[in-house]
Amino acid sequence: MAARPTWGGHLRLSLVSCPVSLFPATTTAHDVRFHLINPETGNRIRTRTFDAEGDEVERRDLVRGYEIEKDEYILLTDEEIKSVRLESTKTIDIERFVDAAEIDRIYWDNPYYLVPDGKAGADAFVVIRTAMEKSAKVALARVVMGTRERIVAIEPRGAGMLVTTLRTHDEVRGSDEYFEDVPKLKADAGMIEIAERIIAQKAGPFDPAEFKDRYEDALRALIESKRDGDGGGTRAPAPREDNVIDLMEALRRSLEGSSAKAPARVAAKAKTAAKAKAPSKTKPKAKPAPRKRAAAK
Repeated sequence: MAARPTWGGHLRLSLVSCPVSLFPATTTAHDVRFHLINPETGNRIRTRTFDAEGDEVERRDLVRGYEIEKDEYILLTDEEIKSVRLESTKTIDIERFVDAAEIDRIYWDNPYYLVPDGKAGADAFVVIRTAMEKSAKVALARVVMGTRERIVAIEPRGAGMLVTTLRTHDEVRGSDEYFEDVPKLKADAGMIEIAERIIAQKAGPFDPAEFKDRYEDALRALIESKRDGDGGGTRAPAPREDNVIDLMEALRRSLEGSSAKAPARVAAKAKTAAKAKAPSKTKPKAKPAPRKRAAAK
C-alpha cells in the first residue's frame, strides 16, 4: 500500500509552478513498541486523568495552559490557538539558492520526498529539477506543515527531489558552554601519526545496510523466543571494558590489530577474484572427425 502524502500543494520558482506532493523519507514502522500490561489479568492499562485535587476529569473538557509563574497559567482554548495559526498557502515558494556546504549540518532535520502530483505539472517539475542539478545549488523555501511554518532545503535526488526541514536558530544550542571545559592540550605528534594510520586502514565506503540497531535485533529475538515458549532470550553483547591506561600502547595495539586483519581481507578478496577467473575444469568436448569423401567411381 502506497504511503499517503504528508502535504500537497504547488512548487513555485518565479513564474514556473507545478502541483507536488510530499512524502516522509523515513519511517519508524519497524521500531519495537510496548504497551503497559497488568500481568495478573493480561489487560492493557488505560490512562485516566485527574487534577491536582484528585478529581477525575474528562480529557475533552480540558484546555491548554501556559505557565507564567509557579502554578499560575494563561488558559487558551483550541479556538483561540487556531485563530493565530498561519494560513497554509499550499505553495512551496523558492526564495533563494545557496551552496549545500553553507548549511551547517546541525540545522538539517527531517527529510521528505517531493514528487509531481499527476502528469499535468511533470514538465515544469523536470525543468526546475534539471536546472537545480546543473546549478549545483540547494533551494531554500518556506512551507506551512500542520500548524508550523518551516524553512526547508530542496535538492535534486534521482527522478524527484529531497525536501529537508531545517531547524531554526533558536532550536540549536550554542556549543561554547559545552566545549569551554575541554582541556586545551597539545597532542603528541607520534600518537597523531599512529591515529592517522589507523584511520587510513579503517577508511572505506559508507554502506547504511551494514549498520543495524543491535538492541532492536536483540529485543526482537527475545520476543520471538518467548513466543516459541522457551521463556529464554538473547542479550546484546556487552561493550568491552579494556581499562588501558597507556594511550600510546592502546594506539599501537589498535594499529597492530588493524594491520593483522588487513592482509586477511586482501587475501580473501584475491582468492575470490582468482576463483572467478579460474578456467573451468570440465574437459572440452572432442570435435567430431571430418568425414572421408567417397572415392569417385
